[in-house]
Amino acid sequence: MTDIRKLINQLAAKENNIRSTHFIAPCLRGGKVRTRVAGIIYTFNPKPRNFEGWGIFQPVDEKIATVVEEPNLPQIAEYLQYLKPLRLRLAHPLRSQTWLAYPVNEADMRQRCGYCRPVAVNLVTEGAKFEVIIARTDGAAWWFDECDRRADPLVTEKLREHLKQVTPPDKLHFQGLTPEMRTVYEIVAQQTKEFAALQQPQRDEKLLQKALQMGGGELHEFRDRQDHWVVNWTTADGEYHTSAISKTDLTVMSAGICLSGEDEKFDLQSLVGIVEQRYE
Repeated sequence: MTDIRKLINQLAAKENNIRSTHFIAPCLRGGKVRTRVAGIIYTFNPKPRNFEGWGIFQPVDEKIATVVEEPNLPQIAEYLQYLKPLRLRLAHPLRSQTWLAYPVNEADMRQRCGYCRPVAVNLVTEGAKFEVIIARTDGAAWWFDECDRRADPLVTEKLREHLKQVTPPDKLHFQGLTPEMRTVYEIVAQQTKEFAALQQPQRDEKLLQKALQMGGGELHEFRDRQDHWVVNWTTADGEYHTSAISKTDLTVMSAGICLSGEDEKFDLQSLVGIVEQRYE
């Protein structure tokens, strides 16, 4: 049977050892830092608590590690060498120094990581939209390593130019374009206000079409009139109607037929049933 006092002494020695240890780690604002000592993983709250970046830490107890100094670039590079690398293309910032990025090669990401999806890359200190970077993962998070100097800068410029011209993702074409480039372009476009105006008519059409289909009707076309739409639609038996529909809640402003002044009691979906009953 193991001597309990010997075991306690060993644990106490390990705790004293960890307090005399300095370790390097990346840290997000409000996050935690981890290190491995003698095969055991220790997790600490950083001090100061709002620290973000790379730091050299020293534990003050079993819960808190204070920032002693900032590591130099060779020290950071040595740490990152132990993590799995991948080439990613930056999309847009999420918060502070964290960016959303997409793999340059989807098959490569699946092979290395077992999945393929956009990922958040932390502590991005350089780079901009559409630039290719090297990021590394510890299995739980992705950390920025460096910009990929081998990447073709012309591709980045072409993507930026098309974004400036508000080219729809499905119309994006240039020599050397890959499916991955189109995907990251679409991700960026979704966050760009100039594209929202292009996509709004499509969203409006889907909304009107869904309401009519639920009532048994079919949308033919619609026109935007600031606070309402003028909607041309047909019933299931082919009766053609034009109605004014509020953008706020799809209530009927003008049904296009006489409803004895009670138009606003109905929405677009229920209007279809009312009209069909009227003509039965």
